[in-house]
Amino acid sequence: MSTDEIRAIELLNRVSYGRLATSMRALPFVAPVRHVVVNGRVVIRMHRGLGYHQACSGSVVAYGADNLNSGAERLWSVQFIGTAEITEPTPGELAALGTEPRTVDGEPFEPVYMRIEPQFVTVHHLDYSAERTGPQAGSEAAPDASEPVPASAEAPAPPSGRPLHHVA
Repeated sequence: MSTDEIRAIELLNRVSYGRLATSMRALPFVAPVRHVVVNGRVVIRMHRGLGYHQACSGSVVAYGADNLNSGAERLWSVQFIGTAEITEPTPGELAALGTEPRTVDGEPFEPVYMRIEPQFVTVHHLDYSAERTGPQAGSEAAPDASEPVPASAEAPAPPSGRPLHHVA
């Protein structure tokens, strides 16, 4: 495993839920799922009643998790892309996945488990710490927040002191 893959797995172990993305009948969908990481693979639990597992089994999927709503100054996002297969979890994996929800959309929860073998891993880091303040040397000063921004303007780059770091 590469250093980036090891880092991604370490970060993924810090959260319990993420989002699984693939397509069903040529339309994209994203589903929230519970996960654990076991031997570099992602084991997920989802509700069988939605039928998403049928679209995922044997297909390439994207699985992402993050700490974006944590309030932390150092945010991260991990994405694994790989093939998903229906699996029977071990007793240890079941214990690690924890308690199941009682219902999903009012229906009794019926679990289905999948294992994702990561083939491509991406890690993004967003740093909002106070370590760096003000514009970086050689860059323009940040615009005054009271100045109106034209509707046609492109999305602004992150403010100084908030760098985005991408590892692929």
